Amino acid sequence: MDVAQGGPIMRLEGIGYSYHNRIPAVEEVDLTISEGEKFAIIGANGTGKSTLMQIMSGLVHQTAGKIFFRDQEVSEQALKNRSFLKYFRERVGYVFQDSDVQLFCPTVLDELLYGPLQLNVNEDEAMDRAREVMKMLEIENLRDRPTYMLSGGEKKRVAIGSVLTMNPEVMLFDEPTNGLDPRTQCFLIELLVALSEAGKTLVIATHDLSLVSELETMVALLSENHRVAKIGTSEEILNDEALLLKANLIHEHIHYHGKEAHKHSHSHFLFHRHSE
Repeated sequence: MDVAQGGPIMRLEGIGYSYHNRIPAVEEVDLTISEGEKFAIIGANGTGKSTLMQIMSGLVHQTAGKIFFRDQEVSEQALKNRSFLKYFRERVGYVFQDSDVQLFCPTVLDELLYGPLQLNVNEDEAMDRAREVMKMLEIENLRDRPTYMLSGGEKKRVAIGSVLTMNPEVMLFDEPTNGLDPRTQCFLIELLVALSEAGKTLVIATHDLSLVSELETMVALLSENHRVAKIGTSEEILNDEALLLKANLIHEHIHYHGKEAHKHSHSHFLFHRHSE
């Protein structure tokens, strides 16, 4: 059973970002994410999902609008304040789409220790966290392995582990299932469910509708004009076939019987939820 949700933990007001001040990535995005919530940001490639996640993580600064974490504005100026920067980094963790961007330490253990040590967690506690996370992610056997010698699925587990050892309240996942084999995808979904049940707030950017369906998230759908087209439950969004077609998240499949053409919408769902 999911934990009870609290009040707003992250709020975006009129967020916009343009590359070189002329190429829009996101425009006028308003979102409110509640504590303990599972929230998915979905959209076709190029709609601005990754940009929005980087803004929420404080790695990229919006060109319009404001973002708040627990009613404190997260701005470029605020993040120059060491006290606020530490406060924010302790509480908001970001798992990159490409694990190779995130992993840079000599070994898996070093990756898991890096974050907490940077946050001035003492070495004994940091090691305890690393051991616990390695056990949770089933990567104890990789402890002394260089990260460049890992498979894609192993890299993803280590990247997630490097965030988990900081024990953030909010975890941002950018396209977490990309490039993963089916077994690792199933493991990831089970992990996300467990994190949610433990009280973490999860924000997931994805175009994988099966992931959204399986996790039963709240959903914000980004249109191809880089704006929020609709916000609703996963059931509401995924049952809106016209909306998904317009957003280029499903497509029409045409096949012929003799001279007759038949059209039906088409999508690829890896997971299927069955009623109990």
